[in-house]
Amino acid sequence: MCPFVQQVRMDNSLQRVKLSVHPSRALVDEEFVILVQNVPPGSPMTLHALHCSEDGHRWEACGHYIADSSGSINAADDCSVGGSYLGVEPMGLLWSLKPVPGSKPGLRMRKKDVQTPMVVAISVFNGHHSEAFVDQVSLASWVVERWYMAPGVRRIPVTEQQLTGTLFLPPGPGPFPGLLDLWGGGGQLVEYRSALLASHGIASLALDYLTNEFTTQTGKMVDNQYFETAYRVLQQHPQVLGSRIAMLGLSLGSVFTLKMAVYSPVVKLRCAVCISGSHIQPVSGGPQEMMDLFTRNIEKINFSEQNEVIWRSLLLPVPSDPSMKADVGRLRCPLLLVVGEDDQNWCTQESAADMEQMMARAGNDHLLTILSYPETGHLIEPPYTPHTPSSMYRGAGVDQKMMVLWGGKTPEHSAAQEDSWRKILTFLKKNLYGGSDPQAIHRSHL
Repeated sequence: MCPFVQQVRMDNSLQRVKLSVHPSRALVDEEFVILVQNVPPGSPMTLHALHCSEDGHRWEACGHYIADSSGSINAADDCSVGGSYLGVEPMGLLWSLKPVPGSKPGLRMRKKDVQTPMVVAISVFNGHHSEAFVDQVSLASWVVERWYMAPGVRRIPVTEQQLTGTLFLPPGPGPFPGLLDLWGGGGQLVEYRSALLASHGIASLALDYLTNEFTTQTGKMVDNQYFETAYRVLQQHPQVLGSRIAMLGLSLGSVFTLKMAVYSPVVKLRCAVCISGSHIQPVSGGPQEMMDLFTRNIEKINFSEQNEVIWRSLLLPVPSDPSMKADVGRLRCPLLLVVGEDDQNWCTQESAADMEQMMARAGNDHLLTILSYPETGHLIEPPYTPHTPSSMYRGAGVDQKMMVLWGGKTPEHSAAQEDSWRKILTFLKKNLYGGSDPQAIHRSHL
């Protein structure tokens, strides 16, 4: 057959290619199914994802596939043989997203406006490609929306009693169990995890404790009563079950989660979750004293071969002085620790091991659950969040940005995010709802 005629027939067959992604509108922690149909059997095809973040940067990922004998590709069942990820990875096009070539270094994808979706364009291309997609013509495309806020979730700014926070209430009349959500040393009001928790039936208060209005106006850091005030505001809300409240802290946020859980006469938690954190802290101090501890240990900072800052030794060795670590042996509520074994930012493994020993000696280790993940870094986020092994970072109260090493390998870190989030939700539902499923009570569909 004439090669020209054969090529024309191939081109005509490619005009019938169909692409679908379902559900095309969903929460960020929900899987979707990508299906390509009407492809010549055995043809090499590339699935490509493109996202433009709120700060104007473009992120992309791709997977290389071979059409089966029926001329179809199903990303939930079929194996990617190249591109940004390998193997059967239904959500690989999301968790492997990276800034497009030529982007400025040190980017990290974080959703700021949770009232709008993360929009991703999924396309299919003929042949196997790994770059220059802007110069290629796609065979078909599909746009998906990924939401942190389910329909009916309410976003309520919290400014009373000098607090800076945002309360997210699940759909329906309630009342709902509550959660106080603390992020790390970068400060700012970070809302997306709280919005997602509310979408799963938990009233969640995202709290800014480092760059809040009080600190901005006075130049002084808040004290521990700030967290107790936030707890009371959450506890007294008419749509919150005041006796069913948890705290969740990531990184520096875990320090104050443990401080409140162990020592506060006000905060009475049903459970606590600490992600990538530590119990090492000046027991008698607050945020300012914790920052002073970091400053005193600044000589313990290390650097990678790429001159990335490594902070994991700042709090090592684990102190034996009881005034320098929260006495978790006094805990009376269940505690879940999420540990990345390649965390280059905090000494999470050593801290978890010490907490386990302390609780065993005190006889309350039955309250402790540890999730530990190999090849997983510091920034353990909700599922399918692109892995950021290092990024530009500026801590609260620091003028200069620096490139910080967070750690982790992308496939393993991404698997850990998916597994840990599922287990965090199960842990919270068990302890806040007494084993019942809040989605069965207040279910919403996108």
